[in-house]
Amino acid sequence: MPIYVKDGGTWREISSNAGSQLYVRDATSFTNKTITNAYIKDGGSWRTAFTLFDTPTSFSTATGAVGVPANANAIHVQFAVGGGSGGVGGGEYDKAGAESAGAGGASGGYISDKVFSVTGGETLTISAGTAGSGTSTGYTLTAGSGGATSITGSASTAIFSLAGGVGGSSTTTGGDQGPPRSNFPSTGGAATISGTVLTSGTTVDGLNITTFTSGPVGTFNSDGSGNAGTNPGNCVGDNCQITGGVGGQSYAGPGAVSGGSGGPAGGSSSAGSRGSGGGGGGSQPSVAGSAGGAGEISYRFLRIV
Repeated sequence: MPIYVKDGGTWREISSNAGSQLYVRDATSFTNKTITNAYIKDGGSWRTAFTLFDTPTSFSTATGAVGVPANANAIHVQFAVGGGSGGVGGGEYDKAGAESAGAGGASGGYISDKVFSVTGGETLTISAGTAGSGTSTGYTLTAGSGGATSITGSASTAIFSLAGGVGGSSTTTGGDQGPPRSNFPSTGGAATISGTVLTSGTTVDGLNITTFTSGPVGTFNSDGSGNAGTNPGNCVGDNCQITGGVGGQSYAGPGAVSGGSGGPAGGSSSAGSRGSGGGGGGSQPSVAGSAGGAGEISYRFLRIV
């Protein structure tokens, strides 16, 4: 928005002229100041005529190279989560007297309504983690792990990294002759916070950042590790039936996202979503494991004073 001053009886625009500066009286001297807000009196009431940076009402999910607006100095991450790992498929043991269910996948580390310092004009590299794959049925299996969701800045360096869930596995030496396989659980991804976190402050357009609670957790300044899926193990008795493990939920609080369901005998497991773990496969007959949910991120830029 252009700013005008009266100079010798003539109104002159100063804000768009190269080299123009606006000085304000500070105590007894004139000092160059960054003007964040300007108000005018309109019909006896003061109203805002200029704000240096208006907080967007919508959030972005764009990834890749993202430029920080010149007048912004913070980023509000509404939510972010690493990718969920896949579920392990079930296994059968026709001569071992047992059947095996696969472990459910794990969710990634998460952030909900967290605000970080950034530098206006810098470039952020924003990544959303990929989903881990589920396995087919069998004996020696390892489910795919989820990818990390992260932000790294050209000036702010590493801001955070939310590791994806680590896939579970199974192993045996006997195939369908036994012994029954060993089943190992998935592991939730960790949240690594490296940037400068702002726990208080107000935007230039009057928003108190501690009121930001629109993320899944429902509370300001939240982060945490992901959750492992369940690991049912084996049932006893040839041709016994056992359902696969449930994928670990992503996030926490009222907006937690459920993991995929385990596959029952003769049915199928289901995939995770929004960073949760995929469902594991059951037996008998064997059911494949499903993929985890892809990671995600939602953010907007702010100017804090």
